[in-house]
Amino acid sequence: MGQKQQASADPCPKAKKKRRVVFSAIDTGVAAKDCIKIYLVCTKEEVGSTDSLCIDPVDLSNFFDDEEGKIYGYQGLEITVWFSIVSFQAYADIVFESTSDGGKGITDLKSALQNIFAETLVDNKDEFLQTFSKDVNFIGSLFADGEVLYPKDSSNGQFFSSNFHLQADNSDLEVFRLAMDNMAGRNLYSRLVPLALLLIDGSSPIDVSDPRWELYVLIQKNNDQMGQTHPTLLGFAALYRFYHYPDSSRLRLSQILILPPYQRKGFGCFLLEVLNNVAISENVYDFTIEEPLSQLLQMRTCIDVKRLRGFGPIQEAVESAVSQFKLGKLSKKVSFPPLLPPTAAIVDVRKSLKITKEQFLHCWEILVFLGLEPDKHMEDFILAVSSRMRDELIGESSDAEEKQVIDVPTDYDQEMSFVMFRSTSNATSIEADESRANQEEQLKKLVDDRVNEIKLIAQKVSAD
Repeated sequence: MGQKQQASADPCPKAKKKRRVVFSAIDTGVAAKDCIKIYLVCTKEEVGSTDSLCIDPVDLSNFFDDEEGKIYGYQGLEITVWFSIVSFQAYADIVFESTSDGGKGITDLKSALQNIFAETLVDNKDEFLQTFSKDVNFIGSLFADGEVLYPKDSSNGQFFSSNFHLQADNSDLEVFRLAMDNMAGRNLYSRLVPLALLLIDGSSPIDVSDPRWELYVLIQKNNDQMGQTHPTLLGFAALYRFYHYPDSSRLRLSQILILPPYQRKGFGCFLLEVLNNVAISENVYDFTIEEPLSQLLQMRTCIDVKRLRGFGPIQEAVESAVSQFKLGKLSKKVSFPPLLPPTAAIVDVRKSLKITKEQFLHCWEILVFLGLEPDKHMEDFILAVSSRMRDELIGESSDAEEKQVIDVPTDYDQEMSFVMFRSTSNATSIEADESRANQEEQLKKLVDDRVNEIKLIAQKVSAD
């Protein structure tokens, strides 16, 4: 009987090899603002020097495809951009240690930079350096077709100038207007777009094919060692001319920028004053500013307050308003006149100074404040400002808080069907009381902010 043979055990089994799995590091990217530096230069000797003026862009993230505005795929990345304020062209020096796809791809740097600098971006450094001599007359060559707005014969007394700390001789300054229906205006604006995108918050390029856009350019005349005059561009503004029925127009300021080397020297105020005088001399309906930032709004208000203080037709109205505060404590009265100018003054200001009703009302309280003695009338003035803001922001809310609006389904129009009813519920009254407390708290903060703004502008106007 045969025995079943068992498989013999291998005395030297081969050890199983273990596989080592290596996970590559996830590429978290680098924020554009952390690896890009942009310098403004006016000579070729400044190119490559970190002593040149480095600007702080409002936002670089919008120019990159990534949602967070990050750059991916580069190690040790440094991007240095040199932007000439002579030729208004740029050169980008890109340095990095290595590239690798860490899961997010490799950012196309050239395409991203062209989103900002477009046709102003020069590929070759030597070619960029040559622009300082080749395009030294670039600015001056454009104004042959432009219209000189300043200086002009001001013998008619039309030109108003407050000269807020202007650190330049007015005789060296010129303001030109370039229409977008000629090549000079389009050519210049195309080179100014990168500065607008980088330094004006929320800016986007204007449509240069629309002839209703106008470019206003502020320059300063400088003489070189050879005695030749070369204009330096200090700043610019882009305005749109709207039609106003039946035979007028409205001017709206969309972009205004004084180049960083020339800021805080009074040039922004000067350019705004020229624009105000254009609106008056051309008898437009009014002159507005599109969504002004707080700094621009403050500067504009300072200018307008000075203009209004010298405008005779409203002096009587201001004196009448000031006299209301000298009659006694407003807090002891059941009611008092609102802190508003008469309708006739609003009309006169718009017709003569081209200041809109909204802007005039913004200036009115400052004009009244300037006529008061703060030590005697401050309490009443704050009370008047609070009353005005309460009427605008809350209104007569005591009755409104007891009313509710609910949607009612209908086959006719679902979105436009509703019913209003008066609530008698105790719960609603409690909610209304809580809402009123929140409103009062928010109102107090807004009033405090407004009073502080009034004091600040009044101080600046009085100091000039």
